[in-house]
Amino acid sequence: MKTETKQAVNKQRVLPPVFQYPSAAVPLLITQGAEALLYRSTYLLPSIPCALKYRPSKPYRHPILDVRLTKHRILSEARVLVKCKREGVPVPAVYALDEAAGWLMIEWIEGEVVRIRLNEWLKRRKDEDLAEGVDDEQLLELMTRVGSAVGRLHAVGVVHGDLTTSNLMLRPRSREGLNGDLGAAVNTLEGDIVLIDFGLASQSQADEDRAVDLYVLERAFGSTHPRAESLFGEVLREYGKSFKGANVVLKKLEEVRMRGRKRSMIG
Repeated sequence: MKTETKQAVNKQRVLPPVFQYPSAAVPLLITQGAEALLYRSTYLLPSIPCALKYRPSKPYRHPILDVRLTKHRILSEARVLVKCKREGVPVPAVYALDEAAGWLMIEWIEGEVVRIRLNEWLKRRKDEDLAEGVDDEQLLELMTRVGSAVGRLHAVGVVHGDLTTSNLMLRPRSREGLNGDLGAAVNTLEGDIVLIDFGLASQSQADEDRAVDLYVLERAFGSTHPRAESLFGEVLREYGKSFKGANVVLKKLEEVRMRGRKRSMIG
């Protein structure tokens, strides 16, 4: 969406006062989903970027129900993020929220989503006729980092609910990585994995829920990164090392896969 269009969309909406707060940068609309809008702004100081997630009211809902659902979802997402951060799971920090106004302010994660970086990397290797080396060290290390992050998430009793490579960030490990040459950046899969977008997350100890999380991620690799799908076992292998209850979850994953195949056959 062009900047002019984004600004026009912003003017058409009645946004909470936080969007006009003097100490914050003018919020820039980054993406618009079915339930929420994501803006980039700043927190306290111009040098501290933040992500501002806003859930506007839905005119098709009863006003009382709409307010209750918005409050519940904002608080639920914030609680999950705070718990994960406290337990050492790589997620954005929570800065502020107003559940009544429908917004949540969290840490801005620099870098790119795994979906974009991995596809660019695979395309480059294909263009350079390096298909035989698709399972090289960089890709294997990326898979293990993904598996470790998901394992740590499940170990603290949280399931993501929408675990795809669009909700995994690759954050550079140094300031040089943020300011370096873009051409060099797409040639690497280095960086720390950070889990983002917890709008559908929940606190759950159910092995079935954890297995569904893994199944969604596996399907995402199959549909979005087919040339890397064969290495998804590396994700599961590292998941098993990061989470003590992984064996039961992996057995459940087999059952979920079978149900998924049956649905595909039936249509």
